[in-house]
This record gives sequence, structure tokens and C-alpha cells, in this order.
Amino acid sequence: MSTENSTSAPAYRYAAVTFDCADPAELGRFYGEMLGLPVAFSTDDFVFLAKDGTPGLGFNRIADYRRPTWPDPAQGKQAHLEIGVDDLDAAESHLLTLGATKPADQPSPDRWRVLLDPAGHPFCITTLV
Repeated sequence: MSTENSTSAPAYRYAAVTFDCADPAELGRFYGEMLGLPVAFSTDDFVFLAKDGTPGLGFNRIADYRRPTWPDPAQGKQAHLEIGVDDLDAAESHLLTLGATKPADQPSPDRWRVLLDPAGHPFCITTLV
């Protein structure tokens, strides 16, 4: 693996972790009050908390959400990474060459893209952060 910095590779920055949930407003309020983070972006189905350009927390509505049963593995944890990029198309193209795949379901492709890492874990790239 090369450690050289290539000028052709897009810049990536850690942006957030997003939690699946039944009620993004409720979970956003909880974490916002706990951590002193304001709402930076909000829809009925997604709330994003961030302050001063630092990495944030996202909360994504899942219609058939089931609570994690940790430590019982019957229902696993539901979280994924948000990676900030300057150009969605360039970043997506680069990540696909690195081994990511792109699922057909893209809830808001003009704001973020859902990709799968080589092991199948979902993550998002976004220009929101």
C-alpha cells in the first residue's frame, strides 16, 4: 500500500456517525442536550447535529426499526460512518476504484451517497460537512 499523497485522489474527512432509529428528532434532542450540539440539518427522517465544523452525529429514521439487543447479538447495532467530501461524483468514483460498491437504493443522492465497503458495511459520503 502506497503512502504517497496523490493529487488525483479527492480529499476525505471524517464527518459523522449516523444512528438508525425510529424517531430522529427525539434521539437528536437527547444527544444534542447531552453533548451541547445544535441541529445543523433536519428533515422528518434525518437530524444532523454538529458544531463549528467538527464531526457530528446523525440520526436516520428506519420504518421498521428494532432496538439493538446488545449484548445479545439477536439484533445488531445500527450505526454507520459519514465521510465528508468536496465533490460527490469524484469521491464516489474514487471509492468505487478502491473496492466500494454502490447499492441501487440512494435516498438523497444530491446530498449524500450510500456506498458499501468491501465487507458490505454501509457508509455515506456527503458534502454537508
